[in-house]
Amino acid sequence: MDSINASPTKNFFVDMLTRDIDLKDAILDLLDNCIDGIQRTIRGQAPSETPYEGFWAKIEVSETSFKIEDNCGGIPLDVAQRYAFRMGKPKEITDDDDILTIGTYGIGMKRAFFKLGRSAQVFSQTEAESFRVIIKPDWLLSDETWDLPLEIIDSPLGRNGTSLEVQALRDEAAKQLSTQTFQNMLAGEIEALYSYIIGKGFQITVNDKPVKPRPLVLQWEGLSKLKNTDKEAVAPYLYEAYEENVEVQLAVGFHRALPSYEEIENAEGKRRKRDTAGWTSVCNDRVVVANDKTLLTGWGEAGVPRYHPQYISISGIVHFKSTDARKLPITTTKRGIDASSDLYLHVKERMREGLKVFTTYTSKWKQMPKEEKQRSKKAKAATPAAMFDQVKTVDTSEPVSGGSKNIWKAVAPTARKLDVEQRYIPNLPSPPPIAQRKRISFNKPVEEVRLIAEHLFGDPDCPASTVGEACFEEILNQAQED
Repeated sequence: MDSINASPTKNFFVDMLTRDIDLKDAILDLLDNCIDGIQRTIRGQAPSETPYEGFWAKIEVSETSFKIEDNCGGIPLDVAQRYAFRMGKPKEITDDDDILTIGTYGIGMKRAFFKLGRSAQVFSQTEAESFRVIIKPDWLLSDETWDLPLEIIDSPLGRNGTSLEVQALRDEAAKQLSTQTFQNMLAGEIEALYSYIIGKGFQITVNDKPVKPRPLVLQWEGLSKLKNTDKEAVAPYLYEAYEENVEVQLAVGFHRALPSYEEIENAEGKRRKRDTAGWTSVCNDRVVVANDKTLLTGWGEAGVPRYHPQYISISGIVHFKSTDARKLPITTTKRGIDASSDLYLHVKERMREGLKVFTTYTSKWKQMPKEEKQRSKKAKAATPAAMFDQVKTVDTSEPVSGGSKNIWKAVAPTARKLDVEQRYIPNLPSPPPIAQRKRISFNKPVEEVRLIAEHLFGDPDCPASTVGEACFEEILNQAQED
């Protein structure tokens, strides 16, 4: 029987793999591989608050080359020979089924090669062996063989880790990598998307500049106040759930005091450089969505108001963990949430419930920002992870102060119910009764406002709201004396 050649071409793979991913995300795929290496290295170790301590990755970019190196354990030789360099991960491979990876399809490293350039070499060193793999331009041009040369060598790195360098950069990649704008954007993305891991000890540098973490903290008045469910206190909304091989933890609350009128007005239509408001979604320690304020995370639907600068104090984080990356509600690019995931849609109901608690509080107190700021001073900042750790120490079998037997509340049954679900809904402070108020707002020439500010405070740059309030108080005092 005659046959025809139906095998794919390398050119097809290169075009398809790189078409829908930008250069930045291709580089971040390589950084994810470093973290997977750490997961394999610490496999079986006792849980720790800083599991990534001592591990690092260094990224160097220029108009002529790209390089990333790490000390994250290296690629085992048998993994390299079986699947690490294949165009996709075979179904029968189960090596990483017990670690917290987000890789599913096994294309990240190859896709990054092809997006960056036409020539690459990889060095890897583990406790057992070391090797080098070279990809040359002529390999990409030939469909005769898919095999890559692998050379066993002696300890090229002086540490257990990998070094990957791409040369013969594609024109588009060379143009981007050479600009300070792209380098700053890459560092900014790493700061936002890897803060969770950097905060747990991992060190990342871009062209020798360390990337600093941007930790998320929420306000609360401590465990003792949280346990006393009959008393009002500032605390976050907490939710946790478990089902087969999936763990979910969610926390939403205030990361700062409520904004003043002037801050709200100044924020409208502007994007803050370091905006920590909104929802951050994390899958296996990787941030996949940062500070989202759209329908994706529940804003503007099912009774939750659309995001507005008056909610600038509200932050939330939802963390999904699973040793089976296919169960995570994550897109194939690993840089977004799969909004159609049944698991995510179920958890999103709790995200909206938590948002309502704090948008309602904001609306109640917005006429009294000074009083609210004074009240919220009692709260201290803590990471959501630390809060969950402390809450879990509560002995729910014994009554706590206030007469409540359990700070956790059951979740009402829905179309989908996870194996274990519980939530903590804070009893937030209510504003005191206030006399009927009216807001006074008017515009005056800037120089006149500065003149009065200099007269009253000796500072022409004093905020306009402070100047207006001082003028009102002065006339009020005169009227009351009369």
